Amino acid sequence: MSFKVVGIGEVLWDLFPSGKKMGGAPANFAYHARALGADARVVSRVGNDALGREILAQFETIGLSNECISVDLARPTGTVSVELMADGQPHYVIHEDVAWDHLVADAKAVEAVSSADAVCFGSLAQRCAPAQAAIRTMLEKSPRTALRIFDVNLRQDFFSRDLIEHSLELAHVLKLNDTELPMLTRLLGVRGITEKQQLAEIAGRFGLRLVAYTCGARGSLLYDGAQWSEHAGRRVEVKDTVGAGDSLTAAVTIGMLAGWDLETIGERANDIAAYVCSCEGGTPLLPAHLRAPFEPKVPADT
Repeated sequence: MSFKVVGIGEVLWDLFPSGKKMGGAPANFAYHARALGADARVVSRVGNDALGREILAQFETIGLSNECISVDLARPTGTVSVELMADGQPHYVIHEDVAWDHLVADAKAVEAVSSADAVCFGSLAQRCAPAQAAIRTMLEKSPRTALRIFDVNLRQDFFSRDLIEHSLELAHVLKLNDTELPMLTRLLGVRGITEKQQLAEIAGRFGLRLVAYTCGARGSLLYDGAQWSEHAGRRVEVKDTVGAGDSLTAAVTIGMLAGWDLETIGERANDIAAYVCSCEGGTPLLPAHLRAPFEPKVPADT
């Protein structure tokens, strides 16, 4: 069974000191979802320029459909200047008024979303009104049964309390990291003291089915409203952490659709995220043992 998965939002070039790598959370998410067996699409927008044409060609190279990538005739393809800190964590300068800021809910995008089993969206792509309106239109067009994943993705000052709250109200799953949690608790007025208390409070307030929390070298926490799954992470030599969280989001999404238990999802997701950390860029080719798809659980005969 191949699940239909859509990532909506930014697609861009991460400009590393060593060269450029295609990035953007929705593209990274879809790439890894496809590696895990999904029929994955990205809804985004590029400029009518060399960088945009290179993204369309890169999608074909890595096996992702580019049919839902529209072309903006007036604005450039998105770029992000990336500086890597001593611990491998990236520092981003995300350039503004680019093609994906003017994302459109065109016929191809709506068609992809309207048949999706899961839709992943973030806060960054909603920084401008046109893209925010298009994303919300597409979420409204998604099936009632579709899983909606909100990757909070707090970057620079491209977010507000209203944007975060409305996005959480639309979502079933929240993905965030240990840098974003303190910012989110202040923004939302969360009262919990410990990480678990804060995550549980957010999950309860917005009726979330799952919270996926990444803690860097400490691994991850998954919470489904009733139980926790803690994973200590895998020890690897970190090249950079770009795309690691997106690969974990993809694994969590496919695992949820397949009906796997939290422990199994956490194990698989951390294996994949650790491997991505050991590589440069957000879309390395996953080894065969990590690309084995999550097959749907079949109830045992009784």
